[in-house]
Amino acid sequence: MTIYTINEHNEIVAFASAEQAAADSTTPFDTFHSEPEWIALASTWPGVRLVAIWNTLPGVTPVKKFTNQKTAMRRIWARIQSLGQPAQPPAEGRAQGRAGLAQEAPAPAKANKKATSAKSAPERQRAARPAHCTAPRPGSKAAQLIALLRRKNGATLSEIVGRMNWQQHTVRGFMAGAMKKAGYAVESFKSEKGDRCYRLPAQ
Repeated sequence: MTIYTINEHNEIVAFASAEQAAADSTTPFDTFHSEPEWIALASTWPGVRLVAIWNTLPGVTPVKKFTNQKTAMRRIWARIQSLGQPAQPPAEGRAQGRAGLAQEAPAPAKANKKATSAKSAPERQRAARPAHCTAPRPGSKAAQLIALLRRKNGATLSEIVGRMNWQQHTVRGFMAGAMKKAGYAVESFKSEKGDRCYRLPAQ
């Protein structure tokens, strides 16, 4: 099942699994894997953001506005279906969704890149971008998670699973991958009851 992520920069990337998305993403993100989930997520976003998302997708004709929000969400969903198609053998080593992005890029030379985001920045530049903590978009899952981790006692693994609706391995991967790459030094410890907990140091 393809997992799609969208980050603070409106980049949509497709991954083969939630674990892969958590480990490979460089900034906090929201996820969705079906059209209903996409609609539920994007239905609260302003039209200007949907335009920005569309304009970052490779091979599209840029627009200044959509007729309505429903049209915008439908066109974006239809367009990103090709992101999960591999452009090169899995042995090349990265997420199939990123390879799919490379396949759809208009310039043939870009199709051979190991990974290409919805924006055209080279992968190494994207990976190096978060030199400091990247503030998540208010109301996003990343923002909710960070609020939990900033509490005095942090949050237990089971609490995060319940609040985020993630699997335990997805939480672990997110802590070790996206949070670290975004500049957050997450502390992992066990409570007096033996529960695995995570928290962010007081600022």
